[in-house]
Amino acid sequence: MTPHQKGIHHISIIAGDGQTNANFYIKKLGLRMMLKTVNQDDPGSYQLYYSNADCDPGSIISFFPWPGARQGRPGSGDVINISFSVPETSFDFWTARFVETGIQTDPLTRRFGKKVISFRDPDNLALELVFDAEAPAQTSQPAKRKSREEAVADTFAIRGIWGSTISLVDPGPAAEALELFGFSQVDREDRLTRFRSGAEIGHSIILQKLDSPVPSLNGRSIVHHIAFRARDEDELESLREQALNTGLSPSSVIERHIYKSVYVPIPGGVLFEIATDEEDYASVSEASKMGKTLFLPPWLEESRDGIERSLPGIHI
Repeated sequence: MTPHQKGIHHISIIAGDGQTNANFYIKKLGLRMMLKTVNQDDPGSYQLYYSNADCDPGSIISFFPWPGARQGRPGSGDVINISFSVPETSFDFWTARFVETGIQTDPLTRRFGKKVISFRDPDNLALELVFDAEAPAQTSQPAKRKSREEAVADTFAIRGIWGSTISLVDPGPAAEALELFGFSQVDREDRLTRFRSGAEIGHSIILQKLDSPVPSLNGRSIVHHIAFRARDEDELESLREQALNTGLSPSSVIERHIYKSVYVPIPGGVLFEIATDEEDYASVSEASKMGKTLFLPPWLEESRDGIERSLPGIHI
């Protein structure tokens, strides 16, 4: 059996206007909307999933667009940025594209030996491109890419999530959880400690040590949770049991239809999730319809007419 890659499964964020969100991530950053669905805990609002060309775990970010949400402000206990992996050779392309698309960037920096460009999305979410010689080759599957509009050519495209930074007064409990999820400490710079898994994408978490708590404000741009990969439901149950044995308080297994998950609150404020890889995201929607039609889990299908009437249109 092929060893299962551990790492980030997906990251979910609170956003504002859904159409503005879609325009930015699809038309400017070149991601695909792999799934337009609803927040299963609040079916009157959307959940929008974006990914690389192949809908791979480790490339997926999702947003809960709430147009009336106030502006958020991350603090201690929050995921404070999301970093995307791009080929090291794509630097000239992306610097030109930021100018072309009107995206303001911060000056180029280096972190853990790699070039990093920082910028923000329309809701002020902190984003980064990490120019990485180890970024995987784009090996897209033609069947999944059918009818996909490509804003960014494969040569330069975002490969997936590189990682995220979590700001904590006491990084210890988060570090222990990361080790449970298949990460190991690999590097340190000043107050930043990097943990890495063996995955090609979604492989890095940086824990930032704070001297004292920093107040946060929930709202647009705040990361709701960051999810880590489990092979299947059996491993999900095993990881849940191990989390219990370490003194954490994981939820029961939750059926999301496109995956099964367990939520794990971490002391200090950050919310982790464990999510299964066993379901293929791309299988829930024909490639030509991805992001164009509303996907609903079976238990919400009978309410489709009312749900669709209550949602604002989002067009890609």
